[in-house]
Amino acid sequence: MHDGARDKCLEARDKIINTALGLDYGGRRIGVAVGSRESGSGSPLGAVSNRDDGPDWAALDRWVREWRPDVLVVGQPLNLDGTPHPLAPRIQRFCEQLTERYTLPVARVDERFSSFDAEERLREARASGRRGRKVQKGDIDALSAAILLDNWFSEHVGNTTHE
Repeated sequence: MHDGARDKCLEARDKIINTALGLDYGGRRIGVAVGSRESGSGSPLGAVSNRDDGPDWAALDRWVREWRPDVLVVGQPLNLDGTPHPLAPRIQRFCEQLTERYTLPVARVDERFSSFDAEERLREARASGRRGRKVQKGDIDALSAAILLDNWFSEHVGNTTHE
């Protein structure tokens, strides 16, 4: 992890965190979720497009204004062996942009398996009848962001109630 990112994470840990936005960065979409200290878990909000020229900042701005988070939690992609994923440099730049744009601490959390877990949960929900419509990629991204928040809250804040 980048030392500056680690410092921001420590700042977030020392601050009272009431609300967090989770961001699962991908080459085409960024999944977004919101979570609170009280619940200790995340809830999917949706996904925003992410193109070569950058993310849909207007959509991210709206969610930051609406939820007024105390911290932004971004998934840090790692390969199974713990080495950085090829997206790591783009995510590093994204985290820097988030810090500049919102002046909020940006924490990172290991996102290995979060997308896989999200896809499995959604497919199981559809197969069991709890979910009516087809699973779309944006749904997976948003649930993955919620899983990132679950993991971050359990590691850094405590008081978790998620399953």
